[in-house]
Amino acid sequence: MTKDITLLLFAASLLGSCSDQLNEINQNPNATENPQPAYLLTGVQKQGSDLYWGINSSIGSTLLFVQHWAEIQYTTADRYDFSNSSEEITHLWNTGYATLITDLNTILDFPDETANPNYKGAALTLRSWVFLLLTDAYGDIPYKEVGKSLIPAYDAQKDVYTGLLSDLSQAVGLLDASKGIIEGDLVYKGDISKWEKFANSLKLRIALRIADREDALAKQTISALSPADLIGSNDEAFQLVYTSSPQHNPQAAAFDTRDDYRISKTLVDKLKVLSDPRLPIYAQLPSDNVTDYTGAGNGLSNADAVAQGLAKTSKPGAYFLSPNAPAVIYSYAEVLFNLAEAAARGYITGDAESYYKQAITASLRQFGITDATAIDEYLAQPAVQYNAESYKQSIGEQKWIAFFGQGLDAFAEWRRLDYPQLTPGPAAVLDGKIPLRLFYPGTEQSLNRVSRSAAVARQGEDLLTTKLWFDVN
Repeated sequence: MTKDITLLLFAASLLGSCSDQLNEINQNPNATENPQPAYLLTGVQKQGSDLYWGINSSIGSTLLFVQHWAEIQYTTADRYDFSNSSEEITHLWNTGYATLITDLNTILDFPDETANPNYKGAALTLRSWVFLLLTDAYGDIPYKEVGKSLIPAYDAQKDVYTGLLSDLSQAVGLLDASKGIIEGDLVYKGDISKWEKFANSLKLRIALRIADREDALAKQTISALSPADLIGSNDEAFQLVYTSSPQHNPQAAAFDTRDDYRISKTLVDKLKVLSDPRLPIYAQLPSDNVTDYTGAGNGLSNADAVAQGLAKTSKPGAYFLSPNAPAVIYSYAEVLFNLAEAAARGYITGDAESYYKQAITASLRQFGITDATAIDEYLAQPAVQYNAESYKQSIGEQKWIAFFGQGLDAFAEWRRLDYPQLTPGPAAVLDGKIPLRLFYPGTEQSLNRVSRSAAVARQGEDLLTTKLWFDVN
């Protein structure tokens, strides 16, 4: 009996030892075993900014769609020749869900002693921003069940937008400087009042996204906000200011190893017509033509694009290709353009033209143009003056210029406001159309087929040219 007990104890000790070894083996050496909210917040801000300004979701797709940039050598993307496995199509989805939303949900799931209400308010604000990027780009998306199911159902775009308005109201309720400090905040350095303004400014953005569909809700949302609730200066813009390599602006990083993009002829020609002082900031003089800014055509064949001449066309401006260029995600100019539109729609009592002029002024100053005379002369031009009878055109064209570099939101606002009127290039493959959304990634057909199929049945075919719910005209 004693011998049997001794053998059992020995076996138990071996099992315990094996269990300890298996636990060690099953630990992921690349994973954070004890994540902290400050580190997660830092990571999301950096990775989110890289996503928003980076090669796939911006440079190689949406900046081409809105004709801010053009390809001058390898023109596949500029001709809209994508598949549902193209990086330009899948990167936003994969990074948005697998990295950004996953990390933000981790913060939201922390107990209060690990993450105080301000961490959770900031996380909910950022999560709302990521979901907004996703639904603006793809349409119906997984939203309510994300983090709760391995195969989450897709929600209709209308329900995503209205859900995000509710989430942002909750975020504002959580944000309170008396409820503890937050660390790891690369953007606002822990200033909770600025986080509140960013959250409210996102509500303003979303309310206008739905305005052509849900007029009453848009008006209710915007009329409850005052200018004091919103980003109120260029200093309060939500932007990540990069440092030096390797932590540098992704648009600058792209030109470290490649030279196949130029500023679009569409934008250069528009800036010339307006004598816009932002032209020398947005573009560089070509090395073989140092007297005239020259844009490249969009949607050309490879041969025609190259024939324009690498040295005869303008690269994006040095401001944007500087390693420490800011990744602007929500500018003061956008707030003012949004208030101008809200006034034009009768949602608020302010003067639309005044907000419009303030918005242009804020954009000019954002890019270092501070001379009052130059600003006044620009605003006085007939082609710049506000047209109340066609406010979407006035706001849409100037917002398009101000959004230079912000491909995802420039793409969303171009679809919503229908200005400027753009024409696809001669070698584009969509029968004379510009993309109106992104494909769902091909992996969704195998990983979440039933939910994806339901979304396609509700929304329309999974094509680049399928119009999304918010895009009415």
